[in-house]
Parts: sequence; structure tokens; C-alpha cells
Amino acid sequence: MLVLTSITVLTLDFRGAGLVEDVRSAAGTVFDPVRNAASAVFRPFANVWNGVFDYGDVKDENERLRERIAALEGAQVTQADAQKQLDEIAATEGLPITSQIPTVLARVVGGPSSNFEHTIELSKGSDAGLKAGMPVVTGAGLVGRVVQVSAGTSKVQLVSDPGFDMGIRLVSSGTIGIAHGRGDGRALAAEILDPKLVVPESEAVTTSEFARSIFPPDVPVGIVTSAKLTTDQGGQNLEVEPLADLTGLAYVRVLLWEPAP
Repeated sequence: MLVLTSITVLTLDFRGAGLVEDVRSAAGTVFDPVRNAASAVFRPFANVWNGVFDYGDVKDENERLRERIAALEGAQVTQADAQKQLDEIAATEGLPITSQIPTVLARVVGGPSSNFEHTIELSKGSDAGLKAGMPVVTGAGLVGRVVQVSAGTSKVQLVSDPGFDMGIRLVSSGTIGIAHGRGDGRALAAEILDPKLVVPESEAVTTSEFARSIFPPDVPVGIVTSAKLTTDQGGQNLEVEPLADLTGLAYVRVLLWEPAP
């Protein structure tokens, strides 16, 4: 009887009998509020139940999501770092002299070992053809010179070192002089022997063509920021702001150049 009754009700429901629709509607009206109330009452218990017995699955899924996010963030950082390195390498290509003299690209891997040093350490050494005395540049200008070499690394004395001396030339007049470092963040000090020379504002300074110079000629050095007569008025003292940014160096080029004996 139950089976026959069920089949009859299903048949009537399938055919869309009005009586069944009316009964279903009435039942829904009566029992929906009760069902909704019961659902609201028991939902916290259901959540606790699912939380307890599905905790392992949720934890695993969260861990997978964290790993995925970390991988995406790592890829983004790696891409940004690679682009930054490419930009820094490209910035070392700005000097015409680097197309005339063979160079070795080197990464800066260390700074000075004490507050009294003005040096950087490079990732290349004698295995790459580097020798003591070779000039070091960026795309802007002179950075310093190699002073110590091992097989895989080398040390560079920066132009800011108070012990760093070099011959210079004023571009507009060709006047020769000498410049030396004065410490981090300070302009180079330079002297020329012509007290009457009018030094133009922002005069460009390069390495000079002195015989047996320790640098090849015409490597950009800096810009003159001031010029004053010496105490004996036999020449002029100049301040030269280096063109190369000596702070935060990442890549440099070593000119494979040695002075003539």
C-alpha cells in the first residue's frame, strides 16, 4: 500500500496535479519557518563538527595556498631584482671609452673593512684578467682603481679616498691639474697652476694625458663646483663633484688597461 501510494503521488506530481501542488505549498508554508529556525539553531554545532573533523583538510589547503602565494611573491621579487640588475648593468655602458678598451663587468660584493678605508670588493679577479692599477668605471665616470687582486676577487680604491691622486684635465681649456679624494660624500680637491684662467661654471673634468698616467685619457671624472685662488695666488683650488655615484654601487666595469712602462 505504501509503495502504491508513493507511485500515485509521484505520478500526480509529475503530471502537475493541482492537489499535490496545493499540499506542497501548504506544507512549505507551515514547515519552512520551523526548518529555518532549526537550521539557525544547529548551524553553529554543524560548523564546529565540520571544523573538528575537516580541520586537517582545511589546514592542508591553507598550507597549499600559503606556498602558492609565497611562490608568486618570490617570482615577483626575483623578476624585480633581475630587472634592477639589468638596469644597473646597462648603466655601466654609458662611456665611449668602454667601446675602445676591453672591459670586464664585475659585481660589487663588499664594502670597506673599516671606517678608515674607501674601498669596494669585486666579484672578479686575476682569473678574469684583472690586475692592480686598472681603472674602474660606471656609465657615468671614474670610480677608482684596482689595488689588490686575488684569483676570484679584487679590491678597488675609490676616488673619494684621501690617498687617491690622479692627473686631470679641464675640458674647455685643456688645462692640466691634479686631483685627490677628501672622504665619503665630499667633492674632490684639485689644483691647477693658472691663476688667471676663468673656469666656466660646471666645467667638465676628465683624466689627463700626462705621460705614464695611471689612467687612460678622457675618462669623465666630475664637474667643477667652485674655483678659488691659492693662498700664494700662484694657481687655483677647485672642488670637483664626481660624476659616478659612489654610494650603492652594484656593478662596475674594469678597464683592461695598463699604463705604458
